[in-house]
Amino acid sequence: MGAYLLLALAIAAEVSATVSLKLSEGFSKLGPSIVVVIGYAVAFVALSYVLKLGLPIGVAYAIWAAAGVALVAIIGVVFLKEPVNAAMIAGLALVIGGVVLIEIGSAST
Repeated sequence: MGAYLLLALAIAAEVSATVSLKLSEGFSKLGPSIVVVIGYAVAFVALSYVLKLGLPIGVAYAIWAAAGVALVAIIGVVFLKEPVNAAMIAGLALVIGGVVLIEIGSAST
């Protein structure tokens, strides 16, 4: 399995765990609490394999973190009815732009 496919798995697992953390209501709901623990475990194991496959840690972590932030924010707005404003959208754009710059910078070295 390629590094980027494993990275996508790590991102999906982390996003699932983070959203479930909200749904667990302080770990008072069993189902979402189980998803939190399993999701974070899968995310970190997958991310460790991504690094073992040779993807630079700066690139892997930047993509993992930024994709997680963006996806959780989108899920929060669309499914959890959390508020959004222009400043938040600009912030997400800056996070994504920063990851693109890190990727471009790592490709030129």
